[in-house]
Amino acid sequence: MGSKKFVKAGNVQIGGGAPVTVQSMLNIPADNIEGSVTQAEKLEKAGCQIIRIAVPDMQAVRLIDAIKSKVSVPIVADIHFDYRLALESVAAGIDKVRINPGNIGSDDRVYAVVKACREKNIPIRIGVNSGSLEKHILQKYGSPTAEALCESALYHASILERFDFTDIVLSMKSSTVSTMIKAYELAAEKCDYPLHLGVTEAGTERMGLIKSAAGIGSLLLRGIGDTIRVSLTDDPIKEVYAAKDILKAIDIDTSGIKFISCPTCGRTKIDLIAIANEVQERLRDCKKDITVAVMGCAVNGPGEAREADIGIAGGDGAGLIFKKGEIVKKVPEELLVESLLEEIEKM
Repeated sequence: MGSKKFVKAGNVQIGGGAPVTVQSMLNIPADNIEGSVTQAEKLEKAGCQIIRIAVPDMQAVRLIDAIKSKVSVPIVADIHFDYRLALESVAAGIDKVRINPGNIGSDDRVYAVVKACREKNIPIRIGVNSGSLEKHILQKYGSPTAEALCESALYHASILERFDFTDIVLSMKSSTVSTMIKAYELAAEKCDYPLHLGVTEAGTERMGLIKSAAGIGSLLLRGIGDTIRVSLTDDPIKEVYAAKDILKAIDIDTSGIKFISCPTCGRTKIDLIAIANEVQERLRDCKKDITVAVMGCAVNGPGEAREADIGIAGGDGAGLIFKKGEIVKKVPEELLVESLLEEIEKM
């Protein structure tokens, strides 16, 4: 899975066969230190493994120490235009820097960032997207094609390589899923740097999750990608849950609850949709490695879901609780969720 080459951001390895890591980014204004720290703590609790923060000015550098004193996951500084912000972030103890070398100025400024990062073993992510392509590359391809995105990323990597710096992670994000997929495929063919996957500007929760699952999921299934961020116009906590759900859906993450439920039909006599949503939400933080099924009737109950460790099969205002296809007990509909959770608690 992923690239053979790896980097380390703090205590987290990216690439080199390490598990795929989940990232997100704070969306609290950078001058709100207290709010940013609180959100970082919530992200860590939700399972975020790498947290990125925007560093738009020197005042924002204060965020680094404030957040690192409260959370244990690596922190990434997102830098644009002013290379001095990268230098100050490194001095403040940042674990990884995200830059686009093309927008921070001359080679000597890029070298200053490289030198500072090398001295502290801090990796650099080169983040390229459709809106950041160089004029000469846009002229060459006519638009932000997959080839253009890949060429831009490798061009920026070559700048760092010129200074003998190779602790690099690459990202080539597009808001068009097919373009994003092809860009990463090309990069995986042409280099062995760890790849940070994402569909940029993916949209609000519903469409953003669908586009991210299609793009990120398809690449991971082919062994491309080392760390992921699901970009949503929403609470970053939802990004983390979405990323973890994608990893579960494609069996990269097999830990914790595996949840299955049927789509309902005319045979369903209980409020299965509400029950399924409640069970899934209440089990979100459950760490037991079990499969839980919520099924609408006897047809899709103990028989079809017999591989589940435990589950519900709906009846007429009541339901069956079963384990490994064997019926355990029958309970009224209003007690189904609590009875199921009680049985799971015993497991």
